[in-house]
Amino acid sequence: MANSIPTDIPHWTALVAEKKQRQLESIPQEWIVTPPSDSTLDVSAFPETCGLLNAREIEITNTPVNVLLEKLASAAWTAVDVTIAFYKRAIVAHQLVNCLTEIFVDRALARAAELDDYLKNTEKVVGPLHGLPISLKDQLCIKGLETTIGYVSWIGQYADKNAVLVDVLVKCGAVPFVRTNVPQTLAWPESFNNVFGRTTNPYNRSLTSGGSSGGEGALIALKGSPLGVGSDLGGSVRIPSAFCGLYGLRPSYGRVPHYGARGTLEGQDSVLPVFGPMTSSIVGIKIFMKAVVNAKPWLNDPLVVRKKWDEDEYNLVDHGSGKDLCFAIMWDDGVVVPHPPIRRSLEIAKAALQKAGHKVVDWKPIKHRLLGDITRDIWNAASAEEFMITTSVTGEPIITSMELDNADAAVASFRPQNSGITAYQLWQVQKLRQNIRKEYLDHWEATASETGTGRPVDAIICPAAPFAATPHGKNRYIDYTAVWNALDYPAAIFPVTTVDSTLDRKAPPHAFYDKFDKDVYEMYDPEKFKNAPICLQLVGRTLAEEAVIRMTEIVDAALPTAK
Repeated sequence: MANSIPTDIPHWTALVAEKKQRQLESIPQEWIVTPPSDSTLDVSAFPETCGLLNAREIEITNTPVNVLLEKLASAAWTAVDVTIAFYKRAIVAHQLVNCLTEIFVDRALARAAELDDYLKNTEKVVGPLHGLPISLKDQLCIKGLETTIGYVSWIGQYADKNAVLVDVLVKCGAVPFVRTNVPQTLAWPESFNNVFGRTTNPYNRSLTSGGSSGGEGALIALKGSPLGVGSDLGGSVRIPSAFCGLYGLRPSYGRVPHYGARGTLEGQDSVLPVFGPMTSSIVGIKIFMKAVVNAKPWLNDPLVVRKKWDEDEYNLVDHGSGKDLCFAIMWDDGVVVPHPPIRRSLEIAKAALQKAGHKVVDWKPIKHRLLGDITRDIWNAASAEEFMITTSVTGEPIITSMELDNADAAVASFRPQNSGITAYQLWQVQKLRQNIRKEYLDHWEATASETGTGRPVDAIICPAAPFAATPHGKNRYIDYTAVWNALDYPAAIFPVTTVDSTLDRKAPPHAFYDKFDKDVYEMYDPEKFKNAPICLQLVGRTLAEEAVIRMTEIVDAALPTAK
């Protein structure tokens, strides 16, 4: 039988226990702290009050990416000191929210020391990311380390070379220093697996940090990393960025190299996963993208588009040079109506943009329900078989719910409900997606008649999810992000506010689209979502990352005037 368990390997729980012990032993004992009790939900202030970080280390870890790079380049701060500061804070974060997988302190510090020596001897930086510690989602292979993506079956499989993106970041001068937690299979918008367990949200540990880059989200929210790399197949950069109050970017296919990483649904080349940056300072998004695309990654990954950083596009030459922009707000997607805090954040963004002199119109979503269904059909064409084959090596169970209590768990729509579809049926679904992409392009172009600028809408602003970070197991809807993967539109996340129980009271029932919409409405209780960050999403045109980044900066700069 294909799924019979080999008799010559230990029980999967023994493999996990051994792996967890090795992880514990990789943490320097002097960095172990006494975290607050589980009843303390908001742990965001703990890293600075726990006593492990000195004043300088607290200063370093609160410094935006651009200033960090200036300090490193001028040798005001050494790469070793900066790496130690973020490493200590990352280890504290891990003890609070369980966000790390691979910890390799000696290796990272040796790399940092090499960079310090190079700068001292040559008076030059290695590259645009010189000395910057960067955290990586547990997909990005680093030579000599395991990459499990939450599978017990992949414990003990060591990479014989780096993923292309890791090589690019190293060439740019970065210091990879930790890898971060994910859900088993990656295909889930929360982060829990049988190897490393559950990652929680630092602002409220009863809530999820999102997924599948949830370890990155939680780590960066606690400022345990200045800049991290997540991946996004259906929202996996944007959902944790939104749930943890960060900036994040889902680039178009082919801008950032993916070759050499481990993943899920490998060989499925219709709706592709992409790597993108996550950071607590908006400048980090531009710094990452500019460094990576200017390193000519197309010379090392055949699927990367041959496009260097386009400064004209960043300066919005095709968008009136950024003056009098027209943004379209999508209040809901025609499938699920967002909760009150999300609606309030859209109102804040609208007011801020109008006050800054920009025009705001409404966006009419077309066929979002169908786009969501198509995307799931493509992913689930063979995902059940892949999950079964991968887990059968050790017999670990396939996780079907991320609820704390499985008693009332419902199987989420993004877990395959059947064995998939035939190759011919898949082709028909992919053909339908191509046709809708054309329809959506025409729909966007047609907005030129209502903007008053002579151009179509410059960008769409919409929710990243219909809710803030949910209680564990309750994040069952990803189409506010996944539709843009299906259309291959780049999308950035930016923070707006937090849930406020006074301002965000439960709304009276609306005319529900269906039972699922009603279920989402009924799950809202402002106390349950207390302290959760609220972020929004800015969506642009395919391969227009530079424009998306600049317009997100414009929105971000306008927001304080409306709060």
